[in-house]
This record gives sequence, C-alpha cells and structure tokens, in this order.
Amino acid sequence: MATPLTADQLLAALRAEGVDVVEYGSWRTHNRNHVGAWGPLNGVMIHHTVSSGTDASVELCYNGYAALPGPLCHGVIDKAGTVHLVGNGRANHAGGGDPAVLDRVIAEDYGDRPPAPHEHEGSAGSVDGNARFYGFECVNLGDGEDPWPAAQLDAIERVSAAVCRAHGWTARSVIGHLEWSDWKVDPRGFTMPSLRDRIATRLAGPASGASAGKPSGGSTAPRYQPFPGASFFTGRTSSPLITAMGRRLVAEGCSSYAVGPGPRWTEADARSYAAWQRKLGFRGADADGVPGRTSWNALKVPYTK
Repeated sequence: MATPLTADQLLAALRAEGVDVVEYGSWRTHNRNHVGAWGPLNGVMIHHTVSSGTDASVELCYNGYAALPGPLCHGVIDKAGTVHLVGNGRANHAGGGDPAVLDRVIAEDYGDRPPAPHEHEGSAGSVDGNARFYGFECVNLGDGEDPWPAAQLDAIERVSAAVCRAHGWTARSVIGHLEWSDWKVDPRGFTMPSLRDRIATRLAGPASGASAGKPSGGSTAPRYQPFPGASFFTGRTSSPLITAMGRRLVAEGCSSYAVGPGPRWTEADARSYAAWQRKLGFRGADADGVPGRTSWNALKVPYTK
C-alpha cells in the first residue's frame, strides 16, 4: 500500500519516464475526495474511453456527465501518445470490483493474470476501486477494430512504469478494468499480460528507458547513475558523482555555483538541486534541495566509474 503521489510528484515521475504530458484545466485540485476515500493506493488501472478524438475525450474525462461526474480518470492517453492530466485524487474510473483481485494485486503474486473477477459496482462483495487505483483512459472506441498506434501503446507502458517506479511496485500492480470487474471489457484490442511484460522490461532498466547495453542499431545507449539514496547527500560526501550531478544542474540552467561544481556536497549543490526540483514542479518541502528518486531519475546524471 502507498500514499498517493502529489500532483508535483506524479508530474515529475511521468516526465522522468519520458512521457509527453499536457496539464489540462485545474487538474491538480480536480477530484472526488469529498465523496470518498483516496488511498492507500495499490495499483494502476487501464481503460478505453469508447470515444474518438483527443479534445472531446479529454473534455469528457475532465467533466464527466450528469450520472457520473468527473474526473473520470487521472490521465487521458491519446493516439499520439500524449498524456493529458485531468485529475489528482479520487476519480470515477474503477467503481466496485473483486476483493480477491485486490488481494493479489497488493501481494503482486499472481501469474499471467489475476484471478477472474466475480464482483462489480453494486454487488454485495465488491470493494471500492476508486480509492485504490490510479486510472488512465486511452482514446479508443473499444470495438476491437479501432487501432492502437505504437505511440499510444508506448505511452501506456511508460505511464504505468512511471507510477510503479515511483511507488516501488512491480508490473503486477497494473491491471485492466476487465480484470477488476466482471461487468467490464476494457481495454479491448491488446492484452494486459503483454502490457505487463513490456512494463516489467522497462522497470528493469533506468527511468529513461535507455538500455545499458547496445540497441538494435549498434550504437551504445547512454547510461545514467542510479539514485544513490537520500542519505548519500546528508553528510560530508565527496564523490565524482557529485561533480557529474552538478554539471547536469548547470546544463539545466539551475546553477547556484560561484565557481562550478566539485566532488564535495555543499550548500551550493543543495541550492542548485532545489532549483531543479522547482523546475520539475515540486514545491515546499518537496523542493528542499535533497535529491529524491523521482527528481534524480529526471536529471539523468551520466554514468561515471
């Protein structure tokens, strides 16, 4: 179980994973928290919109309709692979579902698929999925014929991996709506086991998705330093990693250095890193100048021996 990501944390996690993000309306404060719980969080749920067109689909998911007020998800993934954030907090997307499925998602111990659901919204044994899952609606008619472009499937994979990485979850924390409720069929047109396989592969590498080896073209992909942990920066640490980090902060226009970055962690490093956190959208205590995993992954500090 996990505490929900703040709006800034979610945005930074998505950007660190290479997701093309659009912030729609007042998404940061748009939610249904006044009618029910939001959290603890256990996973990510994927849907299709049964609609066409980006603008109309995003507006629908933001506003909802008379019988089901918005937001209807947290983000809308269009066919070009852009993610439009429409809500932050409880959203009307999952409804009631099977507690046996929730147990297996929490444990992350199922095989190819979680157990088949036997509950739905309004049934006696259902549990509230709106409190437990992030939801992403994907623009598709859901008729089995509307295509799923590669860019859209890539964005679904990246979004799912970003949230899982931020919470320390595996790919088994990502399910489809049809795996949650026996009334649902979405997403239709690709399989959730295949999506989870792609998410697992992505989670095995760095947040950028780059491989530490050689891609099919034969050129060496960049390698980035893994997050060393916040405690690495709290003492009188001296390491080439600090210098590499500082150079990236300078390149990002976040320098508070008088003479340039060096190997020892200093207040100038902390001020520079706080500027980077603010650039990513973090505020208050989340922009305190101490590197965290999400902001570190977004910085992409080059690998040094």
